[in-house]
Amino acid sequence: MICSVKQSVITPTINGSDTIFRRKNPSAIQRSLILPSLNGNKSSKPVLSISKPLHVSKVESFALSKPQKRSLIACNAYEADRSEPIEAPEVKSEAAKKVKIGIYFAVWWALNVVFNIYNKKVLNAFPYPWLTSTLSLACGSLMMFISWATRIAETPKTDFEFWKTLFPVAVAHTIGHVAATVSMSKVAVSFTHIIKSGEPAFSVLVSRFLLGETFPSSVYLSLVPIIGGCALAAVTELNFNMIGFMGAMISNLAFVFRNIFSKKGMKGKSVSGMNYYACLSMLSLLILTPFAIAVEGPQMWAAGWQTALSEIGPNFVWWIAAQSVFYHLYNQVSYMSLDEISPLTFSIGNTMKRISVIVSSIIIFHTPVQPVNALGAAIAVLGTFLYSQVIFPLLLMNIV
Repeated sequence: MICSVKQSVITPTINGSDTIFRRKNPSAIQRSLILPSLNGNKSSKPVLSISKPLHVSKVESFALSKPQKRSLIACNAYEADRSEPIEAPEVKSEAAKKVKIGIYFAVWWALNVVFNIYNKKVLNAFPYPWLTSTLSLACGSLMMFISWATRIAETPKTDFEFWKTLFPVAVAHTIGHVAATVSMSKVAVSFTHIIKSGEPAFSVLVSRFLLGETFPSSVYLSLVPIIGGCALAAVTELNFNMIGFMGAMISNLAFVFRNIFSKKGMKGKSVSGMNYYACLSMLSLLILTPFAIAVEGPQMWAAGWQTALSEIGPNFVWWIAAQSVFYHLYNQVSYMSLDEISPLTFSIGNTMKRISVIVSSIIIFHTPVQPVNALGAAIAVLGTFLYSQVIFPLLLMNIV
């Protein structure tokens, strides 16, 4: 810190953390109304001692016996390599972080809503969820290959051990992705996401009965509205379909195992969230492609493609491209946000994302909703929010 002092009568000597003022003419000094009062006795060494750090931007109002407009002492704090006063960097960095997180959430929700809309449009015209899922992963993989080749994104440093630990994560991710797409091909987008809001219940049950983990009673109580809300929504769903319902349930279970495998296998791995999801997409693509060919096959795809083009026109190609691109982007942003925010903030954001998808899909697709069905959805989403509030303090204490 550089301290500039303007002086006319008082000569300061700065030594250590104390400031000693030596007076040329003590009788000419009056007490200041701003600084702590100086002893008016005729001592040759009056001392102003500061026990705590003092950040001074500007000090004035020392006056002589005759009033003067010119200040006697002006002290400004500057950075060593600047000529402007210091501004608190913590305030700026904290504000910038909040803005960054807000942008992450807004982009994440918007991309997810757009993906679900185009995905449902594609599945209505082209009911082949295995190929649709494959195209989503292929598009994301291609985008990341281009990003690495053009150095837009930093190429991750991986080894055989990395891909070995990633493999079970990719298997679970593939199953969850395909199952969710199958669900949305059979039922409304809103219903799929209502059922998928029950994922915390699967997480607790799997951890309890397969991994032997125990939870406080508050965690189990938070599951009651989740399970009850999902059950109420399923019973009152006007266009209920068992395949669609089971697809969403399988997706929940698969994503729980994905999170478990990821948590156990990726500790200590220095790969960013964006590159981690890119590698996950590529490995999932290799796993999914042969199964997609076996289940549906090129002949069914060709016939369905011609039918969709004849009914929709060239816009169908745009729908395919849009749902593939937006699928990768929204997942990429969600993984990137994990590098910046706490699990609790992410969980709350995920809950709000489901609300935005449910509401927007009902409005856009004019999905008929009964009041009881809407109540079930609200209870399930609220239960998910309560679960996140209960589970996060336990994570901090390493109880779960």
